[in-house]
Amino acid sequence: MKFIHLTDTHVIGGDRLLYGANPARRLARAVDSINAEHADSAFVVLTGDMTHWGDAEAYAAFRTQIMRLAMPVHLMVGNHDDTEAFARYFPNAPRDENGFVQYAFDTDQGRVICLDTRSPGTHAGRFCAARRDWLNSQLSLTDGPLLLFMHHPPFAVGLSAMDQIMMQDAEEFYAILAPHAHRVRHLFFGHLHRALFGNWRGISFSCMRGLNHQVALDLRPGQTEIAGNLEAPAYGVVRLDDDCVTVHMHDFTDDSPRFTLNAPSDTDPVSYQLNMRHAGDFSH
Repeated sequence: MKFIHLTDTHVIGGDRLLYGANPARRLARAVDSINAEHADSAFVVLTGDMTHWGDAEAYAAFRTQIMRLAMPVHLMVGNHDDTEAFARYFPNAPRDENGFVQYAFDTDQGRVICLDTRSPGTHAGRFCAARRDWLNSQLSLTDGPLLLFMHHPPFAVGLSAMDQIMMQDAEEFYAILAPHAHRVRHLFFGHLHRALFGNWRGISFSCMRGLNHQVALDLRPGQTEIAGNLEAPAYGVVRLDDDCVTVHMHDFTDDSPRFTLNAPSDTDPVSYQLNMRHAGDFSH
């Protein structure tokens, strides 16, 4: 199975710029890339922050682009989203019995569970008792493999300012998850605007870059200001079989030259030099 992990599109309305970039146009380029290069994907999951300000104009612009995807798309809310505004533009989006935008569906490679970690009035994440009850019931429906999706990470990653706005009740969340942790094949999240891969209490995880702006890599302790930059946008291309979960990060706007790395250049110094002149000198 193959699917796309997309996150933090931060669309705004009016074809305007955000931090010097145009998030609606970047989303359009991502959709074009997914349709052209990964049309065989089973689905796309977008792990929150569809819009930057959660306003109607932004959701209209977001919907225009995201509905062009050639495969099903599963949408989730983040701290920059507004649940009710989102529902007006996506009235058929699944919600649980308490109105949270969380849901589950089955695939050949496991049950997908998408969680709502949004907490109104703060950029930090929450996973309240009602949501934990829902998750507990979902986990009891199957004893098979699981794929988890959420916006906020439930652990610190060393980016001090972002760690302040992670999921705040992470231990309560893990208490629900712990008896089933051995079944979780992978945890996917957004929020951090960085490519990040690792392991949390035995659970492998990955995060993708956003589509408009990124969080700069600053691992100095005690930082309270979130430093941003315009590193290239990216989305994840995920491949699963019975034995493996592989997450590729695709810099879909990269236009650097492509060239053949195998013979003859590997064994012919003259051909190698000609190839490098044609590709351009990227040594610096």
